[in-house]
Amino acid sequence: MRARLTPTSPNSTPAARSRLLREDGFGSATKYLPPPSRRALVLCDPSYEIKSDYARVAGFVAEALKRFATGTYAIWYPIIPRPEAHDLPRRLKTLAARAGKPWLHASLTVKSSKPTLSSVGERRRPGLPASGMFLINPPYTLKAQLAVALPQLAEHLGQDRHAAFALDSGD
Repeated sequence: MRARLTPTSPNSTPAARSRLLREDGFGSATKYLPPPSRRALVLCDPSYEIKSDYARVAGFVAEALKRFATGTYAIWYPIIPRPEAHDLPRRLKTLAARAGKPWLHASLTVKSSKPTLSSVGERRRPGLPASGMFLINPPYTLKAQLAVALPQLAEHLGQDRHAAFALDSGD
C-alpha cells in the first residue's frame, strides 16, 4: 500500500499538495495523520495478494481513526472466494460503529465467480468477478449518487446474468 498525502497549503497546486511515497503504507501512513489541513481522503488499496493484508487493512483503519477521526477513508477490496475477503466489510462496519462514524458499503459484481470451460474443454478461472468499496465518513451526497450509478454500471459492465450491485450504509 502506498500513501498519497496532502501536507501543504490548500492554495497550492494539486501536485504540490501531494506526495507519492514508496514505502509500506500500512506501517507509515498513520504517522502523517492528521494532515495540517485537517481534511483528507485516505484511499486504502493494497494488493491483497497476501492473506494477512485483510487484517492489516483493519488494523490500519483502526489506528487511522484514532489519529484522524474526521478523515474520509475509502477501502477497496476484491470479492473473491476467500474468508478474509468476506469478513473485511463486517470488520470495517464494526470499527466505524465503535468510532460512532457513518459508513457506506458499495459492491459491484460483473460475472459469476465459478470457473468455466473454454471451447477446447480447458478450465478457465473467471478473473475478478466482483469488488467492493467501503467508506468511513463518506460525503453525504455519495449514497444517492451511487444509488443511481451502480445499477447502470451493473447493466453496462455485466458479463453474464450474475451481474449485480449492493449498497448499504449505517450512521
